[in-house]
Amino acid sequence: MEPVRDVTGVILAGGNSSRYGKNKAFVEVNGTPLIERVIGVMASVFDEVILMTNTPDEYVHLGLPMYADLIKGLGPVGGIYTALTVIRNAAGFFVACDMPALNAGLIRYMAAVRGAFDAVVPKISWRIEPLHAIYGRRCLPEVKRLIDARQYQIFHFFPKVSVRHVTEEEIRRYDPDLSSFFNINRPEDLRSGKRGPRPGVRAE
Repeated sequence: MEPVRDVTGVILAGGNSSRYGKNKAFVEVNGTPLIERVIGVMASVFDEVILMTNTPDEYVHLGLPMYADLIKGLGPVGGIYTALTVIRNAAGFFVACDMPALNAGLIRYMAAVRGAFDAVVPKISWRIEPLHAIYGRRCLPEVKRLIDARQYQIFHFFPKVSVRHVTEEEIRRYDPDLSSFFNINRPEDLRSGKRGPRPGVRAE
C-alpha cells in the first residue's frame, strides 16, 4: 500500500518508565523490543516517522529523526507541543512507545477520515485515547495555552478545536478486540502474558 504522506508518524518515547523500573521501550515482547514493534507498524503506514525523546543517545541506533522536548518535564503534552512545532506535514499521528499491538489498518483509517478536522481521536464508550490520535498543527496554539495555564492533560484543549471521534464500531472493523490500545506498564504484565489497557481519559 502507498504510504500516508500528509501525516507524520510521531512516537512519544519521553517517559521515565517509573512504574516499570527501567526504560520499557527496550523491553522485548516475543523477542522484539517494544520500540521496534511500534516503529515497524508506523513505518508501514507513514512516509515520515519521527521520535520524540529527551534521551536521544538511547535511540540513535534506530535511525529515526529525533527531537527533544522544547519544554521539559510536561509529559506527553510536551512531546505533542514539540512535534507540532517541528513536523513538516499539516498533522501528526501520535502514539506512545509502549503499545505492542498497533493496527496499521486502523491507523490508516484514522488518517483517511481526517479531512478538515483538527484532531482525530478514538472514543470507546466514555473513554478517549489521546495517545493514539491525530493532531493537526492548528492545535498548536491551544496546546501552548494549556501549557501556559499549567494544565497538562491533553484532552483539555479538545473543546477549542474540531475533533473527529472514531467510534468503537469503526475501531472494531479493524481491531475487533481493541488490542491497539493495550500497553505494557509493569513487568508483571509480561510475566502473566496479559496486557492491561491504557486507562484513557473520560470524555467530557
